[in-house]
Amino acid sequence: MSRAGARVGVGTRFRYDGESVEVVEMAATTAGNEVVLKDGRGRLLRLSLKELLFSDRAAVSPDGPGPSADDEEEIASVVLGQLDSSARAKVLERAEHVREVLTGYRSGAPELARDGEPRPAYRPEQPWEARYTAKAAELGVSPRAVKQWVSDFRRGGEAGLAPKKTTERPHSGVDDRWVETAVEVMAEHTDQSRPSRTMVIERTRARVIARFGEGVVRQPSRATAFRLLEELERRHPLFRLSTKRNRDIAGRPEGPYGKLRPTRPGEYLLMDSTRLDVFAFDPLTLKWVQAELSVGMDWYSRCITGIRLTPVSTKAVDVSAVLFQSFRPRLAGRDWPRHAVWPEHGIPRTVLVDVEGATGPGLASPPLVPETLVVDHGKVYVSEHLTSVCRRMGISIQPARLRTGRDKGPVERYFRTLREGLLQVLPGYKGPDIHSRGESPEDDAFFFLDELEAIIREWTAAVYHCRPHSSLVDPGLPGLRMSPAKMFEHGMARAGYIEAPRDRDLAYEFLQTKWRTVQHYGVEIGRRRYSGPGLPEPGVLSPYDSPVKNGWPFQVDPDDITRIYFRDPATRAWRTLVWEHAPSAEMPLSEDALTFARQLAASKYRFPD
Repeated sequence: MSRAGARVGVGTRFRYDGESVEVVEMAATTAGNEVVLKDGRGRLLRLSLKELLFSDRAAVSPDGPGPSADDEEEIASVVLGQLDSSARAKVLERAEHVREVLTGYRSGAPELARDGEPRPAYRPEQPWEARYTAKAAELGVSPRAVKQWVSDFRRGGEAGLAPKKTTERPHSGVDDRWVETAVEVMAEHTDQSRPSRTMVIERTRARVIARFGEGVVRQPSRATAFRLLEELERRHPLFRLSTKRNRDIAGRPEGPYGKLRPTRPGEYLLMDSTRLDVFAFDPLTLKWVQAELSVGMDWYSRCITGIRLTPVSTKAVDVSAVLFQSFRPRLAGRDWPRHAVWPEHGIPRTVLVDVEGATGPGLASPPLVPETLVVDHGKVYVSEHLTSVCRRMGISIQPARLRTGRDKGPVERYFRTLREGLLQVLPGYKGPDIHSRGESPEDDAFFFLDELEAIIREWTAAVYHCRPHSSLVDPGLPGLRMSPAKMFEHGMARAGYIEAPRDRDLAYEFLQTKWRTVQHYGVEIGRRRYSGPGLPEPGVLSPYDSPVKNGWPFQVDPDDITRIYFRDPATRAWRTLVWEHAPSAEMPLSEDALTFARQLAASKYRFPD
């Protein structure tokens, strides 16, 4: 029986940093056991025995046969794991016979002797040949077979007695050059429409002849070629799945998967937009429209920090409003249940964005200062306004890779959870694709955009934030599933802090700027009049090079037009200017809602304002 151990002492040879060395001295010191090594040029090296035995820099040079990690034989667990119950029982029974030949006891130990053991034919005083012959006669096999069992058992135990399986080479009988050419042809159709198997086979045959010559590579039969394509389908999907799915699979990274690993709430903010699978009413046109949802998500806790719903497509101001909500969270709805939560994450350091055509204008939760912003490559996300503000705030913008949805996997999963948990039960739901669509889903749509956004916001706070997620775990307790709200508490206990805005008025820098002149009644934006303390006197010359003559900059929140914000150029303090009709409004009023109200009033009254 070979041994896995190697004697380590004076005279033992090792490979250390690629050189052959020999142990010339061993000593016990107060710091532990140490050895002195000598290389081929007579140089001496002193190091700890632990370093010599367990460092990747050193390896023992065995002086005899024995098992090695790179042996061709499979390890015991793999060999035994391939056996079914009947084959395993047969191997265990054969092992008992071998142990009886070797020791006289089927268990292998006299302490566990069965009745009548050891039997006379297998007593230790019997010669080996007599034992082999007796066991062969008992089992009806040849003595040579029994000797082979004993040899296999001594070398590998029960696993050595398992049937030897010959691993056939994949695509046996087909020339490797034909196989690789077929894979090459299949890969060329990744971005094209799905071809037939016959066309792939014919193109492969033609290319093999053109590349290697007529008759050089043996062409498989038609049936064999079809079977080969079935095997290659697992390697490079082409015929079975949808072409879009096949392109996604082909675009997977070749190396090991990696990911950013947030360590606390507020470190990374994911931002993305998606078109919802539900119709809504546009308050401006009174027609059903497709709605697009933009969200900001804290990567560590999976909590949603900002939501903005817009008709048809996302605009730059809509995305800026999402990031504004990280600094200035919306108030909880008056009808929200008591368990609904919207944790305050602080300011993210990084925002991750997606990047499909990163040119031209646009971007836009609980007080949160992002560390990193992860966003799309789209125009509405990457803009000079957003990049300038993020640079000033110390927020880095990190673009996600093109056509790589897994870079923003958590927020993509939120969109799916939203669809399956909320949208599909709402009137106007049209399904995720044309094959899932009803006959006339738009006939059932009756939610206005602002109503739909309020429903999504309440569902997020009351359901999504409170429901355990399979991906939210503590590595120390992998069996414990946590909700986003609990994960936020976990992150707070782990990190001990969040980054809150050092000045809450910094949030105004994310809002849209409107240039207006100051009149005796205040400021007029969208036929709404605002006034308040700190407003410049009418006629005072503006220090700004405004696109409007003598214009002043005012920051406007599209989700709350009951107030605008103005920075006093003298004191640099921000002032809040209130709409003249704001006292009659019990909650923030959006731009779209007011425009709809004006259109409705214009049909009845002469002066809708």
